[in-house]
Amino acid sequence: MKKNNSALNRLFMVLVFVFLYAPIVLLIIFSFNAGNSNTVWKGFSLEWYGKLLHDRLIMQSVYTTLLVSLLATAIATVAGTFAAIGFYSMRRRVREPLMTVNNIPMMNADIVTGVSLCLFFVAFFSFWGDFAAWFNGVQSLIRLPSRLTMGFGTLLIAHVSFNIPYVILSVGPKLRQMDKNLVDAAQDLGCTWMQAFFKVILPEIKPGIVSGALTAFTMSIDDFVISYFTAGSSASTLAMTIYGMTKKRVSPEINAISTLLFVTVLILLAIVNIREARQERLREMRRI
Repeated sequence: MKKNNSALNRLFMVLVFVFLYAPIVLLIIFSFNAGNSNTVWKGFSLEWYGKLLHDRLIMQSVYTTLLVSLLATAIATVAGTFAAIGFYSMRRRVREPLMTVNNIPMMNADIVTGVSLCLFFVAFFSFWGDFAAWFNGVQSLIRLPSRLTMGFGTLLIAHVSFNIPYVILSVGPKLRQMDKNLVDAAQDLGCTWMQAFFKVILPEIKPGIVSGALTAFTMSIDDFVISYFTAGSSASTLAMTIYGMTKKRVSPEINAISTLLFVTVLILLAIVNIREARQERLREMRRI
């Protein structure tokens, strides 16, 4: 009876993996198809990867995606690290409600976050238009723009806002593992708080910072829903460009760019998991 249950469990697991990854495998295979069909194999070719590099629209969206992801990762890593340190220094009674609030964006649906940020930007731009009209009317030395629209700036702010919680969640455990007396000892020996931060705290929490940055970059480069609601019409990420292309016809170029995107995200996730596994082994060795 147990053998039958084990065989059924394995069969079910195999079917689940086939259901999840068979479309991705087919997409990767047909990205190397010599023809333009997504169903008929006509031989191996790198033609679509070559055309991809000469597609101005796609390369512009790749540039925008990488720029937004890198800037958002850098800003969120710095802000999230200092926020985690601030949470660490708070009393437990105050810290726990704030950590709950910090976890809400990660559990919240992307469409809710995207729509709420879109409405926030629209309301702010309306307020800014009224303020700029009043400010320009009472003086003439400085002229403020009376009309703001969504674009690269709002897209960057949106990515920073949903990346910060991931950094905080990665850095927080490293702070709790750190000996609380290290900072006091450094300050007793003459270090200022900033010197203690760079020479004592930063080396201790560096693995958490790197893991948080990699997670933030992965989430940012892979995002579509929030970007769709906050980018406006002047900026387009790679995911948005692919979505627009699929409305007309699924070109083999889409297979090629999707394959590259899948491999990039897979590599980043592998790096994060390998780092976490190594850190876990180091912690076990220290305990021994």
